[in-house]
Amino acid sequence: MRTLADGTTEIGVGLISVGWMGQLHSRAYTNLRYVYPDLGIRPRLVHAADPAAARAEEAVQVLGYERASADYREVLSDPEVDVVSICAPNFLHAEIGIAAAQAGKHFWIEKPVGRGEDETRAVSDAADGAGVVTSIGFNYRHAPVIEHLRQIIAEGRLGRITNVRGQMFADYSADPNGALSWRFVRGLAGSGVLGDLMGHLVDLVQYTLGPIAEVTALTSTVYAERPELPMGTGTHFAVIENGVMKPVENEDYAAMLVRLSGDAVAAGTVGTLEASRVAVGPRASYGIEIYGTEGSAFWDFERMNELHISGGRGVEHQGYTRVMAGPGMGEFARFQPGAGTSMGYDDLKVVEAKKFLEAVAGRAQLNSNIRDALSAAQVVSAAERSAESRTWQASAPVEGTTAAVVGTTASRKA
Repeated sequence: MRTLADGTTEIGVGLISVGWMGQLHSRAYTNLRYVYPDLGIRPRLVHAADPAAARAEEAVQVLGYERASADYREVLSDPEVDVVSICAPNFLHAEIGIAAAQAGKHFWIEKPVGRGEDETRAVSDAADGAGVVTSIGFNYRHAPVIEHLRQIIAEGRLGRITNVRGQMFADYSADPNGALSWRFVRGLAGSGVLGDLMGHLVDLVQYTLGPIAEVTALTSTVYAERPELPMGTGTHFAVIENGVMKPVENEDYAAMLVRLSGDAVAAGTVGTLEASRVAVGPRASYGIEIYGTEGSAFWDFERMNELHISGGRGVEHQGYTRVMAGPGMGEFARFQPGAGTSMGYDDLKVVEAKKFLEAVAGRAQLNSNIRDALSAAQVVSAAERSAESRTWQASAPVEGTTAAVVGTTASRKA
C-alpha cells in the first residue's frame, strides 16, 4: 500500500481465477471509486492469474489488470500486490488461502474456504499466524434489509426470538442433464449443496441471530448420474445432451434442525434450515424467516429489496407489511436515492469489497472474516456427520466471528 499525493491510500489488487466470480470481484473493486468517492481508498488492479490463456488475456484487455500470468504463485510473489481475491474452484481454496497467508497477502476468498472443517481451520490458522486481514464471500448478509433486520432483532423489536426457518433453494441443477461440474465431485468440492448453499444460510442465521450450537440433519442425492463437464469449460448452469454420464458424489438436498447458542441474541431459539440445488420452481429462493414473541419478519433474495414485517400481538389488522429497502438501511443510499429503485446482486459485492479494503487499511472491521467461515464450516461438517450417524452433533464456539451477540441494544422483551 502507498499513500498518494492527495492522501488516498492505493491498494494493489491481485486476482486468482478469472471466471465469473473473479470478474465480479474485479468489477466491485473498480466500482468503489463511483459508489464510495469519499472512501479515500483506491484499488489498483495489478496482477491476475488463470491457467486458461483466453481468461488471462481478458483480465488485462477487459478487466483492466496491468499484467496476467498462468500461475497463481506469480501473483502472490508480486511485490506490488497487497490484497488477493481468491476465486478459484473449491478444491484449490485451502491451498491458495494458506499460500496467500504465508506470502503476507490479505485475501478475500469465496466460500466454502475449504472442503470441510479441517481445511477451513488450516486456512484460519495460517491467516492468524501471518496476521493478514481476511474477508469471505458471504454476500447475502450485505443486503440492506438484512442489515436492517439484524438491527431490529438486536433492539428487541421482535421480542424474544423463538424460532427461525430458512431455505436456499436453487434450480441450477434441476435438469437431469445439468452438467456434472467439479461441484458434484467430492474430491474437488467436498460436500454438495451443504457447502455450496447451506453455508450461506448458516452465515445468515449466525449474522442475524447468533451462533448455531447443535444440529441434526438428513441429505439426499436426487440424481445419481450427470453428463460430465470438462474442467475449465462452461459453468455449473450448463445442460449437456447426450454426454458421458458420471456419478454424482455428494448431496443435492440437505435439511437441518438447529439449536442456537445460549449466548446468542436469540438464546433458546430453534429452527429448520433446508438447501437444494435441484428444486423445480425456485430460481434462487434464498430466504430466512424469523419469529419472535412480539413480531416476525421474512426475506427472500428473489425479492432482495423487500422485507416483510409483522408487528405486535393483538393488533386489529394482523399480517405482514412490505418494507422496501431505502436510505438508512445498510449501504442502500450509496447505490440508489430512494426506496423502490432496487439494488442488485453485483452491488452486494461492491459493499463486500468496501468492507474488506477498509479493514486492510486499518479502519472499521465490518467485514466477514475467516472465523465466520470456520464457524459455518463447523456447522456444515456437523450436519454431514449427523446425516451419516443419524444423531445430534455439536458445533463448538468460534471466537472472533461477526455473529450476532448480546449487546447494549439487545435488551429483549419478555
